Amino acid sequence: MSLQIALRKKASALTALVTAMAIALTPFSAARAQAKGPPVLRDTETEQLLREYTRPILRVAGLEKHNIQMVIINDGSFNAFVADGRRIFVNWGAILQSETPNQIIGVLAHETGHLAGGHLSKLREQLAAAQTQMIIAMLLGAGAIAAGSTQRSSVGNNGLANAGAAAIAAPQEVIRRTLLSYQRQQEENADRAGVKFLAATQQSPKGMYETFKRFTSESLFAARGADPYLQSHPMPAERVAALQEFASSSPYWNKKDDPALQLRHDMVRAKISAFMERPETVYRRYPQTNDSLPARYARAISTYLHGDLRSALAQIDALIQVQPNNPYFYEVRGQALLESGKAAEAIAPLRKAVALSNNAPLIEMLLGQALVGTDNKAYTDDAVRILRAAVAREPEAALGYTQLAMAYGRKGDYAEADLASAQAAYLRGDNKTARELATRAKTRFAVGTPGWVKADDIVAAKPPRN
Repeated sequence: MSLQIALRKKASALTALVTAMAIALTPFSAARAQAKGPPVLRDTETEQLLREYTRPILRVAGLEKHNIQMVIINDGSFNAFVADGRRIFVNWGAILQSETPNQIIGVLAHETGHLAGGHLSKLREQLAAAQTQMIIAMLLGAGAIAAGSTQRSSVGNNGLANAGAAAIAAPQEVIRRTLLSYQRQQEENADRAGVKFLAATQQSPKGMYETFKRFTSESLFAARGADPYLQSHPMPAERVAALQEFASSSPYWNKKDDPALQLRHDMVRAKISAFMERPETVYRRYPQTNDSLPARYARAISTYLHGDLRSALAQIDALIQVQPNNPYFYEVRGQALLESGKAAEAIAPLRKAVALSNNAPLIEMLLGQALVGTDNKAYTDDAVRILRAAVAREPEAALGYTQLAMAYGRKGDYAEADLASAQAAYLRGDNKTARELATRAKTRFAVGTPGWVKADDIVAAKPPRN
């Protein structure tokens, strides 16, 4: 995978609320994967596949030029959501549990429905209105409580105070139900939009239906006796029935995924399993008796991750013999060597991976890390060139700036080293360190130069609000 883990800025309160805009109710009875580490995962192979899944859908939705990004969340449960109009967030669990490309494509089509419908901006309007109502209700309720308190001694009861407390609680409950009802309607609208986009791209909506249906019995069991108006989604059985009614009429209902695409999908699922699940789980999913390419991929990655480098390299080399132009096999080989302390040996396969992947920036960062890790000054200029190109296309990847800082330090260019270190710290959310390093960088650059301006921007930047 790298499955490189990257820190992101903290989500806003709105993001947390809109997380409820998920494609399906996560089964409450299912055990959630307790993956460790920061919340965002990076991997070129997986992100590229997701981009290819969404590109035609975004095109027919009129969002092709909006630069919508795919973000993989470090969570093993089945979920996906939109939060800011610029990104679609997908849990790795959703990819792993989608047995066919069409199933995860259906999820992405639904989330595109939220984006195309402007549901986020409309929800902000609802929230703004609710906030005003809530403030008024709380002020009126607080006034009643105060009046009740002053009359309590003379009247001998606290009925007015209780009424005031109810005045606070009741409007909030009404507002909450109104907002949840609003979200339920948007879920239904997104379902219909998703089916429309799939039809326009000549893809089957069956995968979306299968995904929803798979969780119906578990969700119904968990929600039995629950107030349906307290659900942020429609009750699962009702939602699945409605989806089946209009999705099954699609002329592409029985269209199958292309076998080559299914293989790529299975390869990504195998990679995710190998990186994110325990080795015993990986070997249960992909036993030695399974000689398929995805199974061999998963076992090779799991083998290197758990310390048997020699065996892992032999397995990866066997994969390369089958697909000699697969950049991700070379990437995994280089990563295995790099993480085993063999930076010099990692350079060749990582160069091959960069070339075959059309200079994928995340793989370039691994190559830059290998070049820096050799401690060979002859590689320094090459490392700077590669890493600068990588961060230009992936400006939010802290790893690239960290390695760039080391390369500049080796060159003796301490102004650029301080600036790159400051950028890395800022992306990690360490604003104090970022400002300190940027302040020092400003003293090393001539006033008004590009480096000085970048450093000054970091010094002046305000931490994002929670």
